[in-house]
Amino acid sequence: MTTLGTANAAPGEMDTGRLSVGEARDGSEVGLPVAVLNGARDGKTLYIQAVSDGDELNGLGVLQRLVPQLEPADIAGEIRIVGIVNHYGFQVAEHRNPIDDTKLNRTYPGDATGTSSERIAAATFEAASDADLILDLHQGSTSRMLNETRVRCGSRHRLHRDCLELAKVFDCGYILDQKGPDGQLARAAPDEGIPTIDPELGGAVGWDDESIQKGVKGVFNVLHHYGFLAGSVESRPQTRATGFEQYGSPAGGLTKFAVDLGDEVSRGDTLFEVTDPFGTVKAEVTADSEGIFWRRRRLPQVATGEYVCSVGTDIDRF
Repeated sequence: MTTLGTANAAPGEMDTGRLSVGEARDGSEVGLPVAVLNGARDGKTLYIQAVSDGDELNGLGVLQRLVPQLEPADIAGEIRIVGIVNHYGFQVAEHRNPIDDTKLNRTYPGDATGTSSERIAAATFEAASDADLILDLHQGSTSRMLNETRVRCGSRHRLHRDCLELAKVFDCGYILDQKGPDGQLARAAPDEGIPTIDPELGGAVGWDDESIQKGVKGVFNVLHHYGFLAGSVESRPQTRATGFEQYGSPAGGLTKFAVDLGDEVSRGDTLFEVTDPFGTVKAEVTADSEGIFWRRRRLPQVATGEYVCSVGTDIDRF
């Protein structure tokens, strides 16, 4: 029997339920939506979660399309899913958990007696703690960005190669291979011996269909490659960046980009201009290093010093 919260599934069965993470301000129980698929045959355990940042919905879109296509009778092993991790942020379409004003994906492995975010992290980390693989589905919040997979354990970690392999199998086409901040699930879980990646599925307000489709394909790649489903996939080389440069605006105004996402840039190439409301150029920003144009803000208006875009650097093929 596979159990996650109130969901229970015998071999060859699927069930959905709720994982309790505390009580809301009115005293009602808060439960995260969960699903378990218990395969008809023995195999590995895959843990998947989405929406640990409350406004990042593409991962939920992946699960909404993925789960109806899965038949437990065809699966070897177990798949455990938490569909919406940041319950409070999701309810109000905010990135952070408004109960404690915390970015939830900075609180892993959590604390069962701590803050709201720490308790949610503890409950979901426990659900993932004996998995063989973890997928933590994200997106670029409201920024526009490449579909990428992030390896966050750091190049010296004992599971670095395993996490890279998982990222390659997921096949977003781009990998950001850079040690992440403390408290990320993709940092904490490898310390417990579990290869983990966080696919960043584009960026949008609401659904982004192209990124969701890429995420569904990525999960199926993982299911086939690691033996959950019959068949195999051929891993393609990925474009990998191990550095990341961010650019802010030197003036207030409206941004006009000179390059598109995925473009190769060289040192000195113009990335964007800042104009006044009547089109007069106030500033021009050029690349400090060669790399790939990786991420950019969605809205054109900026204040002095405000984030505008990012370039992935130290590029190779993996």
